[in-house]
Amino acid sequence: MGGPNLEVFKFGLYIFFPIGIMYYFGTNLDGKFSVPDFWPKEGQTNRVPYERDEIEKELKRMKARRLALREERLEEAKRNQRRPVQEEEN
Repeated sequence: MGGPNLEVFKFGLYIFFPIGIMYYFGTNLDGKFSVPDFWPKEGQTNRVPYERDEIEKELKRMKARRLALREERLEEAKRNQRRPVQEEEN
């Protein structure tokens, strides 16, 4: 089989390979693995209201939006109902 030199080489490989991998992946992480503009900026995120008046204002805005979308759906349904069905002639 091998000899003492092979055993020393294998031992060194077993010891230094994990250390080398940890060193490579553990240094300069921001430069190697960062994605530019991955996280949104402060102004791009939703701001949760905490004050009572802010909460009420947000609820009113959400209700108005919901009602506007409901009105649009109802108008669309009325328009679709009024259309006469055209029969195909063979």
